[in-house]
Amino acid sequence: MDSNELQAFGVFKPVGHLVVSFPNAEQADAGRHALQRLGFSDDDIHAYTDQEMMRQIAADLERASPLAGVGQELNLIKAHQALAERGYHWLVVRAENDAKARTAAEALQQAGAERAQLYGRFVIEEMIEHAADLPQVKDSPDAGLDAQTPSGLESERAALRPPKDNTAAD
Repeated sequence: MDSNELQAFGVFKPVGHLVVSFPNAEQADAGRHALQRLGFSDDDIHAYTDQEMMRQIAADLERASPLAGVGQELNLIKAHQALAERGYHWLVVRAENDAKARTAAEALQQAGAERAQLYGRFVIEEMIEHAADLPQVKDSPDAGLDAQTPSGLESERAALRPPKDNTAAD
């Protein structure tokens, strides 16, 4: 998948896809296997490491049109940036319809997914709910993404997970 094909106003907006974050590569792999068991093909599933997502986000922020600030796309890529900085990995999954997206999101949550957003033409829907989530209250892009944390910052949710250990044991 060429991420340039999935752009809106210069930022990544994969309409008809789930963008799913996992705390680590192993859980992302488990998510891929869960999707394959549901009948998703390899062509429907695209993996991004934390570093690949950071490069994607940097490119998005560099080329974003002022119109990208009208919706939540910029806020979401900043939320993804906070997670990528903590070592999160992603799957971007083509979902033909809402039912397939919901089935996929359930399986991905069981595999360890932290978040899953379904990108529609006009609405980006959060597909994984957390017990502590409250009704979304921020509708303005200027207010940022409603991170569902006491501070309102996405980095707080990421901080609930231990940081990625970049040191390899010999």
